[in-house]
Amino acid sequence: MTRTAFFISDGTGITAESLGRSLLAQFENVEIRMVTKPYIDSVEKAENLVEVINGAAVHDGEMPIIIDTIVDEEIRDVIREAEGFKIDIFSTFLKPLEQELDTRSSYSVGRTHAIGQDEVYMDRIHSVHFALDNDDGARTHQYDKADVILVGVSRCGKTPTSLYLALQFGVRAANYPLTEDDLDEDGTLKLPKALMPHRHKLFGLTIDPRRLTAIRHERRPNSRYSSMDQCVQEVGQAEGLYRQLHIPFIDTTRFSVEEISTRMIAEMGLTRRFSPR
Repeated sequence: MTRTAFFISDGTGITAESLGRSLLAQFENVEIRMVTKPYIDSVEKAENLVEVINGAAVHDGEMPIIIDTIVDEEIRDVIREAEGFKIDIFSTFLKPLEQELDTRSSYSVGRTHAIGQDEVYMDRIHSVHFALDNDDGARTHQYDKADVILVGVSRCGKTPTSLYLALQFGVRAANYPLTEDDLDEDGTLKLPKALMPHRHKLFGLTIDPRRLTAIRHERRPNSRYSSMDQCVQEVGQAEGLYRQLHIPFIDTTRFSVEEISTRMIAEMGLTRRFSPR
């Protein structure tokens, strides 16, 4: 069975899509085609969208699922006419909150994702710049300003995790790759000198060697870098270092970047400078 889900908003659509995807992810046996429709901010756009939704109902033979964060009452009335199963996020949650707080909502379009307070917006930008400047061990002299330093072998997910931490939470995350240059004379991985003063900030990432081999093969196929033996050796040495120095770490193989980041924040006790977008 295939159903179409429409995430509709008069703003960016990020809230409707995020909540919609989270809800629909619980139904693994249903094939769902997800369609995001942002900036439906006029009656004309809403009427055109209703035609699209009704067309999907005919094509699928089932009512589409409609999840919206439309603020304008007139536009919402148009969307209600569509042939679909409707979840109106604002009316579902704002009305009870208005009663509990004994005040009326501002019903402002795009309020969740607007720049709003300049301080928060600039903090997000500075955090992203920090992550980019301190990617892959580029600037170790800035580690005193880092909230966390991710360590791990090449291609285990350090860079995307650092950027997600910066963009979503304002966490200043640096990352450092553990390579053969960090081996001592007997072939044992040692903690790089640049990281020694910041051991309390270190958080390790590891990964299943088979998955690592597949990822590296896309970048450098049939190379020593992507060979199974090399990946097994590097991952084993990295995990040995984590355990020896009591560095907390997580296996990224089956976790999304969102899960990795939130688990890391919880385990390290990091401060979120702002809430996720």
